[in-house]
Amino acid sequence: MTPAPVPAAVAPTGGPTPHPDARTRLARLLADDPSADDVLARWDRWGFDLIVALDSLYPGTDVMANVVDLLAAGHANRPDHLRARDRDRLLSPDWFQRPDAVGYAAYTDRFAGDLNGVAARIDYLSELGVTYLHLMPLLEPRPGANDGGYAVLDYGRVRPDLGTMADLACLSRKLHEAGISLTLDLVLNHVAREHAWATAARSGERNFRDYFMVFDDRTEPDRYEASLPEVFPDFAPGNFTWDDDLAGWVWTTFNSWQWDLNWANPDVLCEFVAIVLNLANQGVDCLRLDAIAFLWKRLGTNCQNQPEVHTITQALRAAARIAAPSLIFKAEAIVAPDALVAYLGRGPRAGRVSDLAYHNTLMVQVWSALATRDGRLMAEALSHFREIPTTTAWATYLRCHDDIGWAVDDADAVAVGWSGSGHRAFLSDFYVGDHPASFAEGQAFQEDPATGEKRVSGTAASLAGLGRARSALQRRLAIDRVLCGYAMIMGFGGIPIIYMGDEIALLNDDDYRSEREHADDSRWLHRPKMPWQVVAQLSEEDSNAHLMYAGLRRLIRTRARLESLHATVGTQVYSTSNPAVVRFVRRHPAGDVVQVYNVSDRAVSVPAAEVNGHYTGLVYDQLSEATVPTVAGSYVLAPYATLWLTDPPA
Repeated sequence: MTPAPVPAAVAPTGGPTPHPDARTRLARLLADDPSADDVLARWDRWGFDLIVALDSLYPGTDVMANVVDLLAAGHANRPDHLRARDRDRLLSPDWFQRPDAVGYAAYTDRFAGDLNGVAARIDYLSELGVTYLHLMPLLEPRPGANDGGYAVLDYGRVRPDLGTMADLACLSRKLHEAGISLTLDLVLNHVAREHAWATAARSGERNFRDYFMVFDDRTEPDRYEASLPEVFPDFAPGNFTWDDDLAGWVWTTFNSWQWDLNWANPDVLCEFVAIVLNLANQGVDCLRLDAIAFLWKRLGTNCQNQPEVHTITQALRAAARIAAPSLIFKAEAIVAPDALVAYLGRGPRAGRVSDLAYHNTLMVQVWSALATRDGRLMAEALSHFREIPTTTAWATYLRCHDDIGWAVDDADAVAVGWSGSGHRAFLSDFYVGDHPASFAEGQAFQEDPATGEKRVSGTAASLAGLGRARSALQRRLAIDRVLCGYAMIMGFGGIPIIYMGDEIALLNDDDYRSEREHADDSRWLHRPKMPWQVVAQLSEEDSNAHLMYAGLRRLIRTRARLESLHATVGTQVYSTSNPAVVRFVRRHPAGDVVQVYNVSDRAVSVPAAEVNGHYTGLVYDQLSEATVPTVAGSYVLAPYATLWLTDPPA
């Protein structure tokens, strides 16, 4: 079949697009494909983004021709049912922004044994209300220590004990039939020392040596180290490792067996274009771009958040939009607020990079507010965020697979009369249970002896005090703390992600200490195995699991019916005259919403006029489905009470 002629693409300025031969090459490669016109139309929409990015990163190279060949091959290998999904998603590109979108994150083996086991649990996810499933690293890692699967040995194989690529494709199709999208991790910054590229480099193949950052002596590493932080100072000090086979120092940001890739080499980008499209062709809907902030190295900087990181993302995203447009990207960038919004796009890259990004600051501020019983720092910290592109969304979360680092900005702390370093140390002590007022049962991870600050591990329920509860009141308060936190991340907008076990109040799992490969990593404390026997007893109405599950289901169902929680608009966060009460305001054409949260373990009151402000008439609470009464002109809020106030229903 010869595709119908399509007008040549033009740059946004109206001028001709560079590399006109690239489109011609793509058309020739797709000449016999019945959907060639669709692909070429997508080239006309996103090809310019690809061209600009590649020309910026790799001027004077033939990388464009190589990428076009990969696009044609990727589309040729795309199954018909995924081509149909591409068409559907192009008609509903906001699928991940909608208020009925709810995520769930889990390790495959911990959740259900293997990929076929996950398929057998789809009904459980659907009943909870999940529309987006993130399965933690499942591509084949190196044997032994592998950073929880983030040291990838083979991007084209599933971990053997979890299944095969065929099992992955089968699972994705079953998830799609149930209305659930699939997310997987894509580790971009590094590969395992045993990866085929690294093996070839160690065997002396020069072209593969150039896939990595290798130095013959310490001269350049020492110059870089002058401005580089250490990510894991306890068990991986420094950022370079000597390798005898290479006869050189290789860049290893995270561990000696995780080799950083040289993204200044266009061959590395081409490898990942092929990897992205292969995973998309297994039915993956979203790729979590792991450690994305670290991709580009520049002397004299901390080698994080460099502009080229966003250019790389633009290139990968444009390639995916052309060959597999139902795929989106999520940036795993745990960085300062002033750097974070760039991962969703600012200026000329607005809406051209990742579609989702983790809102780490919101997560930290929720735990800070619950510890201090004070929402003022939350309001201050969240007031500095710029608006994000309307085609993107935050991924909000209360807990994840990782530790919690207390990313509290010094200036924000000073603005509310606190010390930044003092507050970070307080949170560290509080959540490992070392503070007299603590209710928490966390464990330290990577303590900094110089500052006393330490990152913290623990499940949501254990950090909220459920494990230490010794009375019915303490138990109820702990559960309500978690539900208050989840109400904030669900009410904020974007796609809220439930970490496996939070929905049934799962506590810390100290058994990790008996597993040799996990014993020195406290993060496995909050990565327990799913106790399906507890799920089977959810009908026991006074159980912790039932109370937590019922509370989350109520939040999910309420959220799904509120169009005002669509992610195209942002949320403003304000403190009130009562430090324990924080207010989220969402202004939306479908109707405004004012959310009220008591972050303390005591009953408080706040003037109704102060909460409602100029949002006259917002007196109906969507969560309780009732009009909220006032007492002497004030709302009286029970401990950890949550209100989502709107106009009364018609």
